[in-house]
Amino acid sequence: MDRYGSDVLAGDWRARGRKVIPQIEARKDLVVELPDGFVGAVVGIEKGNVGLEERHGRVRWFPLGGGFLVDGEPVVLTAPQKAAPGRAYTASGSRAAAPQRARVARASRILVEGRHDAELVEKVWGSDLRAEGVVVEYLEGVDHLPEVLAERRPGPDARLGVLVDHLVPGSKESRIAEKVSGPHVLVVGHPYIDVWQAVRPERLGIRAWPEVPRGVEWKHGVCEALGWPHDDQADIAAAWQRILGSVRTYTDLEPALLARVEQLIDFVTAPGH
Repeated sequence: MDRYGSDVLAGDWRARGRKVIPQIEARKDLVVELPDGFVGAVVGIEKGNVGLEERHGRVRWFPLGGGFLVDGEPVVLTAPQKAAPGRAYTASGSRAAAPQRARVARASRILVEGRHDAELVEKVWGSDLRAEGVVVEYLEGVDHLPEVLAERRPGPDARLGVLVDHLVPGSKESRIAEKVSGPHVLVVGHPYIDVWQAVRPERLGIRAWPEVPRGVEWKHGVCEALGWPHDDQADIAAAWQRILGSVRTYTDLEPALLARVEQLIDFVTAPGH
């Protein structure tokens, strides 16, 4: 028995009594706090930095490492380890297909009113549509729909699914839809004045989309109410890119739009058509 105890220099004597700060992988949606009070959820990792989104939708970037708090305790954030291959899903929530050769586009198409509608559909459903060989085209306004249908001559092998804005009883859009709908043409729509409203407002850090007075162009009115630049079309385009950039998956969209787009995809890809 050693009357003097163990050798004080044995082992890692420098680490004795020192608090070990745990390392945590910066997984998506992990809520992190900084000493200055900033709180955000992890939204991504880029070039050794972690992106944290606060409750108003703004994202700030910080270097990975120490200086973070989780549940009030100091942690060191590290980049997530690559997981073993598993089930992958598209932005629309469907199972991602294995890599495959490009598919020839179907004669059946999906038509939407404008460029913004087309870009939103592409961002969320693009992977699904490419896998099915479905092309999305825009009309530049629902008023052109009768002319387009007369030119396209839809049939059993060339169905047309049409997505329109503000499809509510008594509207101009509903009257047009009633005239052109048929066995090879399906017209559906959402109740919103513009597809901008189909993006959930909390994604932009607002509680609800602003009410715009009659007689005021809706997009300009929205930008003005939100304090965004709205003097010309370039400002409106920038506002749309800001809105579109807030959309990551189908969960960022209103159900009224989700159901209608899924309905159109089913219509133009139905077996035997």
